[in-house]
Amino acid sequence: MKTLPKNWITEGLIDFEYKKYQLLAYLQEADREFQAVKLYPMLSDLIDHHRVLHELISGKTELSKLFPKALNGIDLQNAQLQFEPKVEDGEIMKEISQITEYALPRIASQIEDGKSIYNFVEEQVEFEPVGIQPIYNREGYILITQESRSDIHAFRYKSNFLQMAGEKFRSISFWLVGIFQKTLVNTLEKLKMQLIREVKELPNPATWRLHSPHCVPIEETLIPISKRLVLQQIK
Repeated sequence: MKTLPKNWITEGLIDFEYKKYQLLAYLQEADREFQAVKLYPMLSDLIDHHRVLHELISGKTELSKLFPKALNGIDLQNAQLQFEPKVEDGEIMKEISQITEYALPRIASQIEDGKSIYNFVEEQVEFEPVGIQPIYNREGYILITQESRSDIHAFRYKSNFLQMAGEKFRSISFWLVGIFQKTLVNTLEKLKMQLIREVKELPNPATWRLHSPHCVPIEETLIPISKRLVLQQIK
């Protein structure tokens, strides 16, 4: 996946035409990913770029920290190097403003395209428990199936709290347990019992099934949707 550096506006040549070319190449890659129904990590990457652009607009006095500088002296008394900007502030701000005004609506439009695909896929999938669910559901399994395939992608999940900026956020991790074949004999309920026998530390795991009527990428789309749906169920 073609990426765009976080500080792409202030890195390298600060020129509107060059940055426009750089941005459009990135957005074309985003469009190709979305056409293939591959939402992540592209969608979250676009959202991050949109956020950074707003931060640049609201805190332009901080831009000087991001610009390239040239060494122009040494302060021996304080043992510090002294730098000066390589580009005049007026020229920089003119280019930055032009680039930002051009980039913001186009990135926002691409984000809306991604969100529309995400919402469509999420509305189409079926999400339901497999068997009786325990009270403790912060750990368990998610079984992902697709209509025209017999594969069952079994993932184990675990949810934790993250402490950031004084606030708690719930996170969730997925890791693949195995890929199984669904048959008339090997049902989801039997697969759950098999996992219980093999993983002794989870004797009564919460288990969910996410089924997609369409064949869409698992890693880039169904797993992110599964994480969100599981998090909605966790107590």
